[in-house]
Amino acid sequence: MAYTIGDISESTGLSRHTLRYYERAGLLPPVSRDGGGRRCYDERDLRWLRFLMRLREAGMPIATIRRYVQLLGQGETSLPQRIELLDSHRQALRAKIQRLQNHLDAVDAKLDLYRREGVDCLAKAND
Repeated sequence: MAYTIGDISESTGLSRHTLRYYERAGLLPPVSRDGGGRRCYDERDLRWLRFLMRLREAGMPIATIRRYVQLLGQGETSLPQRIELLDSHRQALRAKIQRLQNHLDAVDAKLDLYRREGVDCLAKAND
């Protein structure tokens, strides 16, 4: 099934401008065009965009995603490099999750203190 840029924009929540930018920036494999030059996306493009959105939301830099797309274009020979790239990002995400968990634990501890000791703990809260 073929999708227009409007269809893809509605489906993903990405603006048309963003979709065009992603294509120009090399974050998308080349999108096919119809006889009038309009972009024609397919299911593969839609799946890739959803994965791309996850990578962006997870903090992967555009340059790294561009490198990943380049590696994809090289086919199976680039599989070890793609695994290394994704594994590196995975490790960075795990470290970030741990830092965030530590922050959450500190906030939880402070809330527990406030709930146990009530308003009087405000004087001691600057520790």
